[in-house]
Amino acid sequence: MSRLLYDLCGIDDALRFSPYCWRVKYALAHKGLTYETRPWHFTEKETLEFSGQGKVPVLIDGDATVVDSYDIFRYLDRRYPDKPLLGSGEAEARARFFKFYSERALAPGILRTVVMDLFNAVHPKDRDYFRQSREKALGCTLEQMHDPSTGLNMLDQAFGPLRGRLEEADFLDGDTLAGADYLVFGHLMWARNVSNVELVSSNDPVHGWIERMLDLHGGLGRKALRSVDIQEA
Repeated sequence: MSRLLYDLCGIDDALRFSPYCWRVKYALAHKGLTYETRPWHFTEKETLEFSGQGKVPVLIDGDATVVDSYDIFRYLDRRYPDKPLLGSGEAEARARFFKFYSERALAPGILRTVVMDLFNAVHPKDRDYFRQSREKALGCTLEQMHDPSTGLNMLDQAFGPLRGRLEEADFLDGDTLAGADYLVFGHLMWARNVSNVELVSSNDPVHGWIERMLDLHGGLGRKALRSVDIQEA
């Protein structure tokens, strides 16, 4: 069965930085499923018309088309029940907490820390759209939003619950990992791939977890192209 994932790209087709697409790539690797990716730009909305919306990730799995990273997790668990990502009942409710935690507690601090790096990583043809849409949502300019000192302070506080958990286990889901780890780590891959800013110190339990996540699935995250790699080429 062929699988295709529409995946946001930047100044290089191989620069992939969407946190939601990274969630899905880790989920597919967790399930042991092969897939291909198709690079997609912010302004290529018409390319996704078949999906009934205009955002990635979009996963095509045979006859099924699934959008939204969390819904893709649910679909993968239904279609491929081995190695569950979310589980059911109380287990899924806990995983859903981590979805909102990453989007509402981590993302604001990350954005304030790396937003101008992110803007520079966006493909030139997408930058007007990116600036206009994000500044409308934020209520300020990207330059006004960019404040790494404040962003890192926000993240230091937001990482508190992760530190507590990672002081007692290697992964958020315990000794082995599942959906909670991927739901959170997608946002850290977003920061890593567009910026060289270190979000945590090397002696932080979160840093050790990040290193373990980067090495998973044959180094899926560690091998990914970063914007700093392009700048140094």
